[in-house]
Amino acid sequence: MFMAPDPGLARLRISLRAVLGIGLAVAASELAGLSLPASITGGLAALLALFTVGDPTVRGQAVTTALLPVVGFPVLALAATLHSVPTVRDAVWLAVTFCGVYARRWGPRGHALGIFAFMTFFITQFLHAVPGQLPQLYAAMALALAASSVVRFGVWCIERRTAPPVTPAAPAGRGLSRPTTRQAFQATAACAFAIAAGQVLSHERWYWAVGTAWWIFVNTASRGETLVRGFRRVLGTVIGIAVGLVIAVPLDGAGAPTAVLVAVCVFGIFYAAAVSYTWMMLAVTVMAGLLYGLLGVLDPGLLVLRVLETGVGALGAALAVLLVLPVTTHTTTDAWIQRALRCVHACTSEAAARLAGSPAADPARYVAELEVLLGRVRLSLAPLVHPLSPLRARRTRARQVIELLDRCAQEVRGLASVAADPGASHDARLAAACWRVEAAVEALTMPDTARSETGVPVAAVSPSGSEPALSHLHGLEQALKALAVPLRSPIASA
Repeated sequence: MFMAPDPGLARLRISLRAVLGIGLAVAASELAGLSLPASITGGLAALLALFTVGDPTVRGQAVTTALLPVVGFPVLALAATLHSVPTVRDAVWLAVTFCGVYARRWGPRGHALGIFAFMTFFITQFLHAVPGQLPQLYAAMALALAASSVVRFGVWCIERRTAPPVTPAAPAGRGLSRPTTRQAFQATAACAFAIAAGQVLSHERWYWAVGTAWWIFVNTASRGETLVRGFRRVLGTVIGIAVGLVIAVPLDGAGAPTAVLVAVCVFGIFYAAAVSYTWMMLAVTVMAGLLYGLLGVLDPGLLVLRVLETGVGALGAALAVLLVLPVTTHTTTDAWIQRALRCVHACTSEAAARLAGSPAADPARYVAELEVLLGRVRLSLAPLVHPLSPLRARRTRARQVIELLDRCAQEVRGLASVAADPGASHDARLAAACWRVEAAVEALTMPDTARSETGVPVAAVSPSGSEPALSHLHGLEQALKALAVPLRSPIASA
């Protein structure tokens, strides 16, 4: 986690901002004289707002943050009111689960609102909230969102100083083939299993199984991704429980040291989220133990129960992706690889136009998109390159694909850099080289039958080192030619 690259220290700044925003939210609740459960609700609401709201513009983030109470307050009231009616409560939570996942079809805003609605229901179970506590919980949530917004949009508005992120949409579909619809049914089935099995283990803390099943479906698209994410969640939880036994249990809810360690956990959650799900879950688990200590209910048995409930939730998620509308890793991976290759094609075309003298051509925007798409390819291939994967031949092919796509990205970055130079050569050979690269991409993105007949164009003679644009194009052509080998056979069927 600490060795992962952090360009511009973005992860560090976002993590420090989260600690400041959540700290201010909790402080506001305490100064308002609210109860400890209300202050915890406020802190968790601020954490969710800072963690899940990811619109590409500051204005969009502000609008989404303002909408969080619109979904949070009604769910809070429902969950608290139905606390003493378990059957109806469970059915309503499953409905919230389905709607929360289905809402992801509306992009980052739907994604954030869906998570906030689900987690509001979860928080009421965590705190065993009842209707009499609603006024304080409402006040704490409102104060927390206001305080965290002051930090996010006023005191420390990172997004105003950085370019908006490029977020490619998932491959589309219709009906049950639409990813959000399919996942809504899968997540609901997983949570239904988690509710039933979790309550067999504990009538008091069963909700951890449901939370586990839900979060495993966040940012996954295939059954392979979901299974790997479930494994990492269980691993992070087990390690976090071990740390909690050493740290949280001896503290026994002592105020000042617990507050400091919770702040450290918040930092860890945000700092690890983008690079290591296991480390993030370790931080979440330790923080949960510390909060139980504040509430005066922490003991080693509770932490062991947390591991069991997490295992039940992960099992529910695994069964759901294997049995309910399953999608193979190969299907998802192939879609992302095809998009990455088409992005290479577009970038090459733009670079050729720029080198030919067109001032409107801009390959740089495709370079940024390619980086994000390759990140999605790596995530999709993670189940195959995982050390525990038994599919050795496919693991080798998956690694070849990642290495060759990384080489393509390196050559594309170099080509875009050369094209941006006003004094770059407009050699007539560039047009032919670009055509060969574009033809190679088209051959790789054709259906399998057409691909086998067409093949990949043979590379031309290597250019000399004094012609950088041609050198990058030649390297790109060679990488695309090599990609034909692993892509001609399915990378995965899991």
